[in-house]
Amino acid sequence: MPKSEVKLASAWRRKVHEIIYEADTPAGKFFDILLLVVIIISVILVLLESVPSLGSKYADEFILAEWIITIFFTIEYVLRIVSINKPSKYIFSFYGIIDFLSTVPMYLTFLLPGGYNALLAVRSLRLLRVFRILKITRFIGEADKLTKAIKSSLPKILVFLFAVIVISIIMGTVMYLVEGPESGFVSIPVSIYWCIVTLTTVGFGDIAPVTPLGQFLASIIMIMGYGIIAVPTGIVSAEYTSGKNRDSASDPKSNPQYRHVNTQVCQNCHAKKHQDGADYCHKCGYSL
Repeated sequence: MPKSEVKLASAWRRKVHEIIYEADTPAGKFFDILLLVVIIISVILVLLESVPSLGSKYADEFILAEWIITIFFTIEYVLRIVSINKPSKYIFSFYGIIDFLSTVPMYLTFLLPGGYNALLAVRSLRLLRVFRILKITRFIGEADKLTKAIKSSLPKILVFLFAVIVISIIMGTVMYLVEGPESGFVSIPVSIYWCIVTLTTVGFGDIAPVTPLGQFLASIIMIMGYGIIAVPTGIVSAEYTSGKNRDSASDPKSNPQYRHVNTQVCQNCHAKKHQDGADYCHKCGYSL
């Protein structure tokens, strides 16, 4: 292939990459908005199609609209693959898998005749793609901060959940001994189920204590439930706040008047989160 054609192909791939993966240009923003609209429409169609009266009356229209959306997603998926130097970085990424699952259902109907309705749940996964479009909003970066806070809180939350499980097992066993099968507590697992339902303040009402001691213990469990619900929220909130304070102390640009808005994705290694104004990828050194 002549060098001129190689340069033209390279420039075309870079332009497509800039539009599809980034939101720093008018074309990139327009594409993200268009993609957001298509995603919302596709999810609404899935919801409406599940309504028996609408699904039977407008079956042909729903299928036609689904094929149009599928073709759009297919073209987008192919362009995402061909516009980067290492397609596997995208294909096996979280969003790459979601994009594939969003595209494949209609094609599977050729292999699974009559399985169109069974793939409704898979098609609804398209809603997860909305998180990709968050880069076009003024809240850019906040999702990363929340993700970091949740990851930092995970060990504490796991210990807390383990404590809740232990409490549920102990109190469930006690309630089984206090109430017995005649009150609906037919086994320790069933009693533990009741304890979890009560502790989380769900209260289905399918099982209820009838003895005074059982009701007293149930009251204690209910009161504990309010505190248990608040603890994970408090842990994440504290980590989120401390994370923001750490950023403010280490980065003079992380104040309320400054916000990182860089959405560049490396065309070579698919790395993200580049510094504002960066000319080269922080991971592989490829020109941005």
